[in-house]
Amino acid sequence: MRSWRTRSRTGAWSAAALLTSLMVVAAGQPAAAQPDRARSGQTYYVSPTGRDHAGGKTGGSAFQHIQRCADVMVPGDTCLILSGTYEETVVPARSGTAAEPITYRAAPGAKVTVSGASKVGGFRPVTAADVSEIATSDPFAADSPFSEAVAAGNVYSTDVDLGQDVTTVQVFTDKKMGIEAQWPYPGLDLLSPTLQYAGAGSAEATITDTALTRPAGYWNGARALTGYWYISATTTVKESAVGSVTLNEAPPCVHKVVPKETRYALSGKIGELARPGEWFYDPAAKRLFVYSTDNPGGHTIEAKRRTYGFDLENASHTTVQGVGLFATTVRTGATSTGVTLDGITGRYLSHYTDITRGATDCGSTVTRGVGDTGIILNGTFNKIVNSDLALSAGNGIALRGQNNTATDNVIRDVDYMGTYAAGIAVQGNSQTVTHNTIADVGRSGINLQWNEVEGLTPGKDLIAYNDISGYARLSLDVAAIYTCCSAWMMGTSIDHNVLHDPKPATTLTTFGISGVYADNGQSDLVIANNVGWGNREGTVMLNGLGTGSHNNGVYNNTGGMTLFYVKEPGQSTGTKIYNNVGTIRGLAGATDGGLVLSNNLPAETDPLFVDAAQHDFRLSAASPARNQAIPLPGINDGSTDATPSLGAYQYGAPQWTAGARR
Repeated sequence: MRSWRTRSRTGAWSAAALLTSLMVVAAGQPAAAQPDRARSGQTYYVSPTGRDHAGGKTGGSAFQHIQRCADVMVPGDTCLILSGTYEETVVPARSGTAAEPITYRAAPGAKVTVSGASKVGGFRPVTAADVSEIATSDPFAADSPFSEAVAAGNVYSTDVDLGQDVTTVQVFTDKKMGIEAQWPYPGLDLLSPTLQYAGAGSAEATITDTALTRPAGYWNGARALTGYWYISATTTVKESAVGSVTLNEAPPCVHKVVPKETRYALSGKIGELARPGEWFYDPAAKRLFVYSTDNPGGHTIEAKRRTYGFDLENASHTTVQGVGLFATTVRTGATSTGVTLDGITGRYLSHYTDITRGATDCGSTVTRGVGDTGIILNGTFNKIVNSDLALSAGNGIALRGQNNTATDNVIRDVDYMGTYAAGIAVQGNSQTVTHNTIADVGRSGINLQWNEVEGLTPGKDLIAYNDISGYARLSLDVAAIYTCCSAWMMGTSIDHNVLHDPKPATTLTTFGISGVYADNGQSDLVIANNVGWGNREGTVMLNGLGTGSHNNGVYNNTGGMTLFYVKEPGQSTGTKIYNNVGTIRGLAGATDGGLVLSNNLPAETDPLFVDAAQHDFRLSAASPARNQAIPLPGINDGSTDATPSLGAYQYGAPQWTAGARR
């Protein structure tokens, strides 16, 4: 895991020194008035050692909770937060204004964490007598990996109420997330788990596998996570035998178990609690079990308790700056505007393990977590910038509403449940996503779903200058930037992105791994000046299935492309593919659907890049791509030649770069 941001750890002060300095800074300030005062601009202070009934006017009279600041501040006020961990959900009592925002800011040099987790203690060794008691309701526990781990002295338990829904329980040891006991043991890398695949004899709702060696009935009632192609889903086991488990329902969308391609994992049985990092929670007994090779009392064990660190659902013109989040997140609401999140360091933003089938079958499974996980920016004209976000079952960032912005963020290790969540999930419209670095995601780096927002005039999105890698970790039919389905995108631009090095978990099926994927009839997109490598389908893939892929402009991309379902009459009317460099798959007959191709460098022609082996795709002086492009103002400007170049880099022009600017 990356460490906290540099600004939060360099030159760190001791708590005492920081309090003293703040007292000096605050000396001579007028006494803070009550919230209904006419004037603003007050600074309040918060410290874990403060007191909420203090004045909060200086470091020496700091409040204890950030919420106390939120209760008293009016437009123009600032809450200066001293180093420490704050276990709370901050809900502002009022909003700022455009001229006088309300600000929550980490003090200079302070390391501030707003945590959604709380410590769990009181662990005691599980004994053979405990195993016998558990076996009265689960007889398989008596002779299992769990009972062996108990005999070895490696299982501890405590009484704690973590709710009735095990699928939302999240347990940490020394700030690292543990995993629910399961088979196969996945390991502790959430984006690279050990995977088990159904055997050759599988059928609709039955998984056969010779590795299933537990006794008949052992897995009855267990939870099963399955994954195939682009579908991840959970269900329960109806019945089990040595060598097979039968699910209560077949995986949705495909409605079958695909031999050697459907992956699966089984959980919900205490008998599997026997490996490092694992836990098991019994909601009926309100008892948490953990596997540990030493006394848990020597570690910090925590459980998630709060979803939001800052709940800004009813707040506007509010800034949160330099704050760390642990096991929690931030959300704004549909009416929020002018909210700025700056320099946020977030770890474990969201967690869930339930991806059940709903009324819409496919939709409710693939879209689990897309709109309500990660940093959630709803409303209008809100932004998240300069932030470092990692580890989430769902998104890193969800952009909802309209005219919101995500810029200069580093996002990694998200969507570890492998749904249509993403590094940045873009919903609504008129959104801006630029200069982000996104790496290692379950499915897509950016998932772009265009939706109208009631009462607002729709407009195009801008997705530009992002560096995305390590996608397709847990899903296929996927891209670094994925957009679907049958939407008129109003000129949305996907440009100047670097899309490279996907990391599919399996090579059994690799269809659909591309840089930009306009799937199932997306129309009126501009896909220009993108660079990709390592993508099976190339830098761009167009799929006209659905309403057809109409009026798109695919210009000056480097890395090749795939054309899919664009050949039937009317499937690609008005779509233009100009000035690209790289092999175009599916080219034969492509123009029959109305698509126009021109001035693309033939696949057999070497473009003579500066250094393709090192991914330097600028054009050398001898490149045949020079002086060959159709001039497209605003697309391929900047060449020092008389005529623009083919591909994403204009000859002689300054080289553009992508990713967070740090």
